[in-house]
Amino acid sequence: MSKDSKDSLVKGTLILTLAALVARALGVVQRIPLVYLLGDIGMAAYGIAFNLYSVLLVVATAGIPSALSKMISERTALGKHEEADRIYRAALLFAVIAGVIMTVIMYVGAPYFASGILNPQATLPIQAIAPALLLFPLIAIMRGYFQGRRMMMPNGISQIIEQIFRVATSVALAYLLLSHSLDAAVAGASFGGVMGSIAAAAVMLYYALRLKRRDRSERRPQPGDAVPGTSGTEAAVVAGPEAAEGTPPVSLPGKQDSASASKPSAPLRFREIYAQLFKLSVPIVIFSMTVTLIYTIDSSIVTLLLKEQVGEHTARELLGILTGRAQSLAGIPIILAIALSQSIVPIISGAYSQNDLKQVSAQTSKVLQLSILSGLPMVLLIALGARSLNGFVFGNSAASVVVDTYAGPIIAALTVSAIFQIVMQTSGAVLMGMGRMKPLVLGVVVGIGAKLLLSFVLAPVWGIYGIIAATAFCFILMTVINLGVLRRSISFSIFGIRRWAGLIVSTVVVSAVGIALDAAVRTYVQPFVSLRANDFVQAVIVCGVVGVLYTVLLFASRVMTLQDLNSLPGPLRRLLRPVLSRMPGSKK
Repeated sequence: MSKDSKDSLVKGTLILTLAALVARALGVVQRIPLVYLLGDIGMAAYGIAFNLYSVLLVVATAGIPSALSKMISERTALGKHEEADRIYRAALLFAVIAGVIMTVIMYVGAPYFASGILNPQATLPIQAIAPALLLFPLIAIMRGYFQGRRMMMPNGISQIIEQIFRVATSVALAYLLLSHSLDAAVAGASFGGVMGSIAAAAVMLYYALRLKRRDRSERRPQPGDAVPGTSGTEAAVVAGPEAAEGTPPVSLPGKQDSASASKPSAPLRFREIYAQLFKLSVPIVIFSMTVTLIYTIDSSIVTLLLKEQVGEHTARELLGILTGRAQSLAGIPIILAIALSQSIVPIISGAYSQNDLKQVSAQTSKVLQLSILSGLPMVLLIALGARSLNGFVFGNSAASVVVDTYAGPIIAALTVSAIFQIVMQTSGAVLMGMGRMKPLVLGVVVGIGAKLLLSFVLAPVWGIYGIIAATAFCFILMTVINLGVLRRSISFSIFGIRRWAGLIVSTVVVSAVGIALDAAVRTYVQPFVSLRANDFVQAVIVCGVVGVLYTVLLFASRVMTLQDLNSLPGPLRRLLRPVLSRMPGSKK
């Protein structure tokens, strides 16, 4: 693995991870007052609107941001900057048209969708968030372009600014409109997404204009770049890779035939660009919308499947817990996996386009290791502390028996499934970078089919937990398919047998300790009159003990060693090295 590639992966992942953590934290902060103001019934309608919007956003962008990232990365690696810019312009045009179409579909179709899933209260929030689709396809395309240029800072900053405006607007409008009606308050909360899109678009436009000025300056011909009478190959040597932008590619990436170098090809037509984009993006969009589609399926079928079992009102409360509480907390462990996926696609694409399979293998091993070692501790923290975390973060202002009974277990169950989602997403991102789209689509189709079938089979038996179990099985099935395809394509190793054994034993021990500790603090640690304050203290104890114990066990069992610090950014390496070097098993 080259140092530049390693630095690109680590730096890009760090930027996107920090941005995603801030954005996710703001998202959770947003849910706290919204749950208080709207209740679980209102959050059910809000969750339906947001999940439907997320699906249509993926459809509106058609997977083009990821495909664009791959194509831009390949072109810039070969010095074809003009071709990369033309591809970018074609993608922006598509985003404008798709955004208008999807906005109209979402706004006009809102009443029909809401009544079809037995939740007419969702009509207004769906229509309120629909205008966000005008801008977010453009934002997504711009983020894909910056990702392809390996510039992650604009993407990270725009995510944070977007979330700040979304949270502020959502909470403010929900509070102001609650005196009018609950439906209006839910719609106001949804409209926060529109304000977030405007803020994010402004940030991306600023960075796009800055990049355009920089590119114009760097690509401006310098005196002596092109000498009259020189051959195409000689001119390319003198002027650098930009001088050969128009030359047609040959079979060996990164190399050009001297005879053809002097014959610049005509600019790619938009029709050709779209053909290449959609060939890549259609499988990508199917893969990218998997999680969003699963959550939308859940928000659409929970009431339908459970109303006979527990009653329609209770079914809506369960849906509110699932969408308003569980999906928020269960989404935290996958933050790094998403960042890794976004960072690894252009790196894998660039290496694969140059037939550097050694780097592809090394990057695959590293990204899968990082995703598991970073995701599993967060899964354990949230799953084992689910009861107290729910009480502290969201509370139970309505004194609902349903919340007391179901909230903690639902959060824990959905969070456990996140570890399979993490591996599924990172392995899928590697396949995406390699252009292995057919097996990627096959995995999604098989996984979604299994999810739907199992939801209808298990819901009558296990209720809401049957639906969550179907989600977990879907992620497991897709993970198995992805890893199987990777095994047949390249050689890679996540952990050895010894490290896998240590990881499993450490996880089992920590889980047992966490379950017992949660039961103990619930009974014996109640220092305050306020239930929320007690939940805070209990959450700190459970999560603190679990986090420290798991870290110690991972190093004691040599699942992690001091050598793993080489995968961390320099500042974190220097900060943690003195501590970790004294831990048992930290040296080889």
